[in-house]
Amino acid sequence: MALRITFHGGAETVTGSNFLIEGEKGKIVIDCGLEQGREASIAEMAEPFAFDVPSIDALVITHAHLDHIGRAPKLIREGFKGKVYATHPTLDLMDIMLRDSVSLLRQDAERHNIAPLYDERDVDALMSRATPVPLHKETEVAPGLSILFRQTGHILGSVSVRVKDEEGTTVAVTSDIGNTPNPYLPDAEAIDDADALIMESVYGDRVHDHKGEARVTALRDSLKRAIERGGTILIPAFSIERSQLMLYEISNMMDAGDLPRVPVFLDSPLAIKVTEMYEKWSGQFFKEEVKDEIRKEGSIFRFKNFQDTLSREDSMDIDHVPGPKIILAGAGMSHGGRIGRHEAMYLPDPKTTLFIVGYQAPGSPGRMLQDGAPTVRLNGKNVRMRAKVEQFSGWSAHADRDGLLEFAKKSLPRTRMFFVTLGEPASARFLAQRIHDYLGGKAMVPTTGEVWEVSKNGVKKI
Repeated sequence: MALRITFHGGAETVTGSNFLIEGEKGKIVIDCGLEQGREASIAEMAEPFAFDVPSIDALVITHAHLDHIGRAPKLIREGFKGKVYATHPTLDLMDIMLRDSVSLLRQDAERHNIAPLYDERDVDALMSRATPVPLHKETEVAPGLSILFRQTGHILGSVSVRVKDEEGTTVAVTSDIGNTPNPYLPDAEAIDDADALIMESVYGDRVHDHKGEARVTALRDSLKRAIERGGTILIPAFSIERSQLMLYEISNMMDAGDLPRVPVFLDSPLAIKVTEMYEKWSGQFFKEEVKDEIRKEGSIFRFKNFQDTLSREDSMDIDHVPGPKIILAGAGMSHGGRIGRHEAMYLPDPKTTLFIVGYQAPGSPGRMLQDGAPTVRLNGKNVRMRAKVEQFSGWSAHADRDGLLEFAKKSLPRTRMFFVTLGEPASARFLAQRIHDYLGGKAMVPTTGEVWEVSKNGVKKI
């Protein structure tokens, strides 16, 4: 008996996670994400899946970022009849994220003159199949196949997935591995029982510029300087994790007197809903010491001079608040959401400071701003860039090169092959080479469509 892996998404690219794992009797898909960052990708994502959808027994979701869930409702349209497995908070976040994406995907489809990937009814049908799975419990999800979830410390509810067949052959998918330490999420748990490991490599060739307390100091000092300039501080932030992380740190800095209490706006209906989910599940999925903090303060994300702006009218009212002020808004790569309007208004002002606190995919407006483009198209218009840019890779929700290598080390000696995925080609190849050179492990970078077989006799390409 053996397990067969087909790389349908996430090979030689950061986004679009989609892996098919087949046993002798059952088939499961792990993640079903959108490819993000490239304008042409939406048309490509509209193409039929490269596998036989009706034959799939289960969809297993590692976490609720759109590059891991964004095509999942499309499975319904192509005949998926199985169940959807994830942690309970992931299912809650998934429901929010997919419903939010419907209108955005409709706009993208109209721009490309194609049918939308899915609609609300498809989301309803998908979520009706949702089955929560606890951490650390072996759970059968398809004939002859079981899964085990471990925390990854990436976002709320995020997990790695270890798949096992009836003879004990195992394949694991790390999905996205968190940047340790996270102030409130537990660290990623090692995977020491996988014959083959499909691992991420977003920062596989880079080390974060600041870590631990150093990243807090760097953020605080930059915020001080930006506030002293008297302008607007824009923080394009992903609705899940980055927004909550920024709120947590800014709250602590202001409570400690390290920053003046300037107005802080969370201008993202999606991030507001997500923050409520973080508060809902904090009792089960946060670190113990942070649970004590919550009991004392009530919330670790809300504070004096903070305002969430749910309605469009509240968002527009931010314009009338004089600087200095801080605006957190989505999307995290400046490719949609309310941040586009704020950037179009404030980036031409040299008093403005743009904080880039996360990964920016090639081709995204955020990547262009990060790379120093003098003009960027935002909200349908060309915007002249005169604002100051501050970059902080240390606030990424992904482990860096050294963190990934340490994670891989803990998988040895059991793991006989590392499939390095979910990274730009140069990053994936660099990490694969380091696993070989520094750990003596076997590692390779698969391409889209490749098929590999894992058995007790070894790992081979089909």
